[in-house]
This record gives sequence, C-alpha cells and structure tokens, in this order.
Amino acid sequence: MKQLPVHYYEVLEELQAIDFVIVDLTLYLDTHPQDYEAISQYNMYVKTRKQIKKKFEKEFGPLTHYGYSYSNYPWNWKDAPWPWQV
Repeated sequence: MKQLPVHYYEVLEELQAIDFVIVDLTLYLDTHPQDYEAISQYNMYVKTRKQIKKKFEKEFGPLTHYGYSYSNYPWNWKDAPWPWQV
C-alpha cells in the first residue's frame, strides 16, 4: 500500500471527529428542533467540515464518490488507499 504522510491521518481524524459532532447534534436536534444554539453549532461544524474536506481532497484525492467529491485529472477515485482502508 502507498505510504502516506502523518498529515493525512491527522486531517482524516479531524474529519472523523467533526462527523461525530455533526451526527450527535443531528440526533439532539431531532428531539430539540427549536434549540437555536444547537442549530448554530450544527451549521458551524458543517461549514468547517466542508472546508477541511475540500483541503483534504485537494491534497490527497476524493473521500467519497457519486457526485459528492470532485476529481482531479486524470480520474483519481481509483487511487488507493481509500479513507476506509487506513
């Protein structure tokens, strides 16, 4: 398997942590839909995740497929390792 820099794992872990917060806030908001502060936090984390994801994909390639991630030229979805392989 291709050797990856430490930075790859750091950014991937940061995305995973943000994903956890987003899921947790989603579950909370399902039962507290009027909590303005929680909605604000949710939106902030979604925005932050988009920025980090964009940076990650520019440096290391796409995280997802089916239109959720852009591809560089040439098509680089096939380039290993995929996020779930590390």
